[in-house]
Amino acid sequence: MMFGQRLTCLFFLMFMFMNCTQASTHYNFVVKEAPYTRLCSTKNILTINGKFPGPTIRVHKGDTIYVRVHNKGNHNITIHWHGVKQPRNPWSDGPEYITQCPIQPGETFNQKIIFSNEEGTLWWHAHSDWLRATVHGAIEIFPKKGTTFPFPKPHKQIPIILGEWWKKDILEVLEEFVVSGGQPNVSDAFTINGQPGDFYNCSKPGTFKLVVEQNKRYLLRIINAAMNEILFFSIAQHNLTVVGIDGSYTKPLTTNFITISPGQTIDALLQTAMSPPNRNNRQYYMAARAYSTGVNVTFDNTTTTAILQYKILNDTVNDDVACRLTGQPLFPYYDLPYYNDTNSALNFVTSLRSLANQDHPINVPIKINKHIFSTISINTFPCPNGYNVNDTCQGPNGTRLAASMNNISFVFPNKIDVLEAYYFHINGIVRANFPIFPPLLFNFTGDFLPLALQTPMNGTRVRVLEYGSNVELVFQGTNLVAGIDHPMHLHGFSFYVVGYGLGNFDPKRDELGYNLVDPPLQNTVMVPKNGWATIRFAATNPGVWFMHCHLERHLTWGMDTVFIVKNGKYKQAQLLPPPPDMPPC
Repeated sequence: MMFGQRLTCLFFLMFMFMNCTQASTHYNFVVKEAPYTRLCSTKNILTINGKFPGPTIRVHKGDTIYVRVHNKGNHNITIHWHGVKQPRNPWSDGPEYITQCPIQPGETFNQKIIFSNEEGTLWWHAHSDWLRATVHGAIEIFPKKGTTFPFPKPHKQIPIILGEWWKKDILEVLEEFVVSGGQPNVSDAFTINGQPGDFYNCSKPGTFKLVVEQNKRYLLRIINAAMNEILFFSIAQHNLTVVGIDGSYTKPLTTNFITISPGQTIDALLQTAMSPPNRNNRQYYMAARAYSTGVNVTFDNTTTTAILQYKILNDTVNDDVACRLTGQPLFPYYDLPYYNDTNSALNFVTSLRSLANQDHPINVPIKINKHIFSTISINTFPCPNGYNVNDTCQGPNGTRLAASMNNISFVFPNKIDVLEAYYFHINGIVRANFPIFPPLLFNFTGDFLPLALQTPMNGTRVRVLEYGSNVELVFQGTNLVAGIDHPMHLHGFSFYVVGYGLGNFDPKRDELGYNLVDPPLQNTVMVPKNGWATIRFAATNPGVWFMHCHLERHLTWGMDTVFIVKNGKYKQAQLLPPPPDMPPC
């Protein structure tokens, strides 16, 4: 046996030994089809262990777990641990053809998930094609053993997962979208914990119901797993107190609604009343609907609901009878913002502040040595050959829709992933010249922009960062084709959101307003329509890390890039070697 083969076997035996000796941190994910009925029809969906939403992972801060992903489905798949920084370990991060090739049907991948300073709520989801529509679940990260929450201990903790449902198979939706060159078909329903709720056909019996007791505190772990929509969420006649976002604690913020982007998680305390707020009704709707501001951008304008129901102590009337007695649950008519309420959306996200106390300190980079300014745009490509064949150019004026960062529409490699190419020094897969400044300067948010600006360049462009760099990245939205909000997500890092604004970013004016005292620590930031957002982070996690818009249609169109963080000087600042069972391409 060759030395390299012996070494590979040794690595594999060590990995399996760790799995066997740490059974309490071992999860088994079986990817398989399962029939689910929603909106009066049944279809097979891809699931983990037959569950939709999938199983919840529960860990303590700083834990390491092992997840055996066995693909018994009919499609290639990868799993991403959204918001888990995975220090030095991008091998298990998950984005297809960025850090791994997909797990093929019949194959298995043992993933090592390393938690560090995350605390609160994160989530996991498929990161190949659009399979995350049904392949996703919550990650609950409890305080390190021997410590506690920075707020009074809740009576119960409940994941609230917001999603989307299509009657069609999601891969058919994706294929039709890609072939058409236009916008995707919008979802047929939003969901709360997998159920559309009372306002949709054939859905009322399955509506998710949260039964609560009077004068108790509940921690809602809210996740936006929707594919293409930022959402507003509210509970009738009840306030929420936000205490965390994206796996990091915040100063308490009491509000009657939240704005939550795809990819984001929010921890919110719900304090129930001494008696139901309305004595004639024990039931209150939780409701979510889209926040969408793009002109001529189609979106799902329906509303999903779940029910908050008070259980009256010492009451002999059971819950089902109580439901019939109290009539229709109350709806948050005055609390849930309208779909285009930009002021409400921005007021919420700009009100978030890191907890920033002695037990939960922050470390905002001050001396910036790497400045990046990136436009994020919707674009178009001319119809191939100049004419619309088989109705494949359904974008504006007979074009094909696209998206870009700094005028580069990202192209995924399909024969080898970026991480493998980087680690093994394989040339020709990427070009390390993603621009740090827009190649084209114009009035980014102007109302009337030349059509010539709409066409980007294709490319697999990445940006290499020196280990330890203090990075400031300004996302600048543009009004090309259709200005809209963009939830931008960075793998491998949490970042401080130090500023937001509308219009074109002006460094002389806008940097003066940066919050460098207690900015929120997030992994996904909502860049406002025709506006900007500035983030800062220290590049101290070596490896290959994907950055993209978390609206799935924009990711597919190319609003993506990759950061490659070089190794540091010492062993603890260097990329770990690959596991022995990395999926082959």
